[in-house]
Amino acid sequence: MLGIIGGGQLARMLALAARPLGISCLVVEPADDPPAASVAEVIRARYDDPAALDALAERCDVVTVELEAVPVDALEALARRVPVRPAPAAVAAAQDRLAEKRLLRRLGIATAPFDDEVHGLPALVKSRRGGFDGRGNRLVRTPEELASARFELTDPIVEGLVPFTREVSILAARSVRGDVRCWPLTVNVHEHGILRTSRVAGAEPQSLQREAERLAGLVLDATGYVGVLALELFDVDGTLVANEMAPRVHNSGHWTIDGAVTSQFEQHVRAVCGLPLGDAWAVGASVMLNCVGEEPDAAAVLAVPGAHLHRYGKSPRPGRKLGHVTVNAPGPALLAERVDVLTRLVPFVV
Repeated sequence: MLGIIGGGQLARMLALAARPLGISCLVVEPADDPPAASVAEVIRARYDDPAALDALAERCDVVTVELEAVPVDALEALARRVPVRPAPAAVAAAQDRLAEKRLLRRLGIATAPFDDEVHGLPALVKSRRGGFDGRGNRLVRTPEELASARFELTDPIVEGLVPFTREVSILAARSVRGDVRCWPLTVNVHEHGILRTSRVAGAEPQSLQREAERLAGLVLDATGYVGVLALELFDVDGTLVANEMAPRVHNSGHWTIDGAVTSQFEQHVRAVCGLPLGDAWAVGASVMLNCVGEEPDAAAVLAVPGAHLHRYGKSPRPGRKLGHVTVNAPGPALLAERVDVLTRLVPFVV
């Protein structure tokens, strides 16, 4: 049995990927009626609840996480009783933006300038811990805004702006034996701090793909990582600068469910459970569109050739990810046509 700490849509999709492999999942999640509840057994408890951790240790062969916000001491205690993959140290590094940047720099990976390296405005002020989908981040343009953000945000870090041309990400998986598979570089578009689309069209330069894979490999090897890792990057005219890493399956990899030989979710299950990794090739060209704030009309979406709708079973509210749509095509031109139609059909309400 696979234990998963966190019961959101990522846990739901992990559990769905585990089923065909004959692997059942036990999830720990404090929220009522989480997305994973319809496909896995859920213990409703805090992530550090002693009884819940006991159940994971006694009933599961391995435990993983679907989010970073898990008390590291709980993971460390659990790891003394059952394998936890990725290791608690890797999760800890991704929880703290300052520790994360120091790790990346130590590995020789370029990042945005931060803290004492930042000279002049505008700049970004970010909470070191927590924050996602644009939360916990503040763009400041004046000394007064900088002082206010430092006061209002929790334990902030100041980052200089990176003059990027695109935002991209590389998803990589590492097995227990150290084998690595990487999916094609994904081009991401954000609106209001929330991921709107992820695109894989097979047109990226091989040199850029190889460099992204190299950077991800440095992190995987340095942390002894097992599972899927996402490394978010800025493309600065062909030079890659690291933004953040996520020690888990990632929103920008949802296209892999319908657009790759092995999805990120199946690959993560394979990796943490000690199974051989699958191929990570893309099948044609793909785009993922997030459904945010409102549900789309399912019939209209599914009438678009190559489109697949994935709903998370969450109640609507502005800014909330309720599902996603993936669309595939044999090549970029036809893909662009289908995406143009879907962009008008898929809500993005923030």
